[in-house]
Amino acid sequence: MPARRPGRGDRGQVAIEFVGTVPLILLLVAAVWECVLIGYAFSLAGNAADEAARAGAVKGYDACVAAAKEHIGESWGLEVDCGTSGDIYRAKVTLGIPVLFPGLDFGEIDGAGGAALEKEAK
Repeated sequence: MPARRPGRGDRGQVAIEFVGTVPLILLLVAAVWECVLIGYAFSLAGNAADEAARAGAVKGYDACVAAAKEHIGESWGLEVDCGTSGDIYRAKVTLGIPVLFPGLDFGEIDGAGGAALEKEAK
């Protein structure tokens, strides 16, 4: 049996590989989380615009803005634009694109919605 020489072998190799791959894994997790937040922001903007347009078609501008703000927190940087366009009541909702968490934004996402104007019965 050959004698083992000190200082040779794979001792500690797993620890070095782990330390080397942890930053890559964390970067991948952060990228996936950012994609989730962007998708969620698109969903929130579209839903808020649809709800705002429906409320605005029935009750007017103030209801439009209130409906858009109902389910979205202030940290999303919400902006609402409501108004009529012919027989359609339109709402445009703008949200900030979050970087890792809402409140730290690097761009904007727009959602648009429309609903037919309701005629009041006389």
